Amino acid sequence: MFPDRVLSGMRPTGKLHLGHYHGVLKNWVQLQSEYPCLFMVADWHALTTNYDDVAVIEKNVWDMVIDWIAAGVDPAQATIFIQSRVPEHAELQLLLSMITPLSWLERAPSYKDQIEKLSHKDLDTFGFLGYPMLQAADILLYRSNLVPVGEDQVPHIEITREVARRFNHVFGKELGFVEKAEAAVKKIGGKKGKLYDGLRTRYQQDGDVEALEAARSLLQETQNLSHGDRERLFGYLEGGGKMILPEAQPLLTDAPRLAGLDGQKMSKSYGNTINLRETADSVVKKIKQMPTDPARARRADAGDPERCPVWKLHQVYSDAPLQKWVVEGCKSAGIGCLECKQPVIDGILAEQKPMLERAQPYLEDLTLVKSIVADGCERARDLARDTMRDVREAMGLAYS
Repeated sequence: MFPDRVLSGMRPTGKLHLGHYHGVLKNWVQLQSEYPCLFMVADWHALTTNYDDVAVIEKNVWDMVIDWIAAGVDPAQATIFIQSRVPEHAELQLLLSMITPLSWLERAPSYKDQIEKLSHKDLDTFGFLGYPMLQAADILLYRSNLVPVGEDQVPHIEITREVARRFNHVFGKELGFVEKAEAAVKKIGGKKGKLYDGLRTRYQQDGDVEALEAARSLLQETQNLSHGDRERLFGYLEGGGKMILPEAQPLLTDAPRLAGLDGQKMSKSYGNTINLRETADSVVKKIKQMPTDPARARRADAGDPERCPVWKLHQVYSDAPLQKWVVEGCKSAGIGCLECKQPVIDGILAEQKPMLERAQPYLEDLTLVKSIVADGCERARDLARDTMRDVREAMGLAYS
């Protein structure tokens, strides 16, 4: 079994907004203290739909990484890297494509959705069709078994699981697998070896799940095994072959969907965003210009918060007593719309203050950001090389 490891990433589409912070980055900040985390700038993925507009990619990359750090992603805890700086992504995508049925790619939810949403673009390309394959390579290259996603993205992870399962089935049955596995049992030692055999028998003959878990724990605790022997014994235990690529699990996130200035989901495509590092004057202006309940044409008119986009922001930025004040004041016309908006302004500016402070050193000296990314790319490549060594060996490509 491989250790827990998290991989997540974003396409470099420019400066991030508060919707990104509440939907993704707050979760990253929490995860980095719980697991080894790799956060990837997915620049190759940006090309799958924007191959005809590459002039801004480099600037977008650095802007986005600064936003990550501003949000609290800590380079001392997490590995920040750029996808295209680790060429093993492309190699693994190519090798996985050799065994992946075309129908798996065509049924990917993102494929049909994006074709419809981006009908004005020419997406009849191999790169776009192969997007799920590249995504699978991103995850499997680092043997990342935990991928933070929302519920709507779980099908994407399932494709990655199917690819890993197929790869292990096709290439995990190395020549002399059983003999090598039985030799590995002997290396455990007499007492532990007999215990392993007994637990394996109970699981395979009786379906005893507790025996399976006990055997897995035994292997995890055994120190005198090489990585290859350990993976052989995990596969032998479950009646399969050597596990080369782990099956990733979705790490479901309960992230709030932040409303934009018009009440819809905050999105660049709707033009309703507030950037993470937006100036205070701009934030104040945007919030003051937000539409409110149409029924409140005059200050004395009563309103309903449920019909007001500002109320959706109060649900994120205001505590329970303040929300009660808003509801009562709006429905009774006891407060005006500008009064109602002020706590939201205060909440956003308070949230942004530490972000702006964290970002400032990197805005003044971009070489600090580039150094962080260079170190992250080296760490990522070290992990990638380990995986590709095993993949090449399994596929008969490790020529000496």
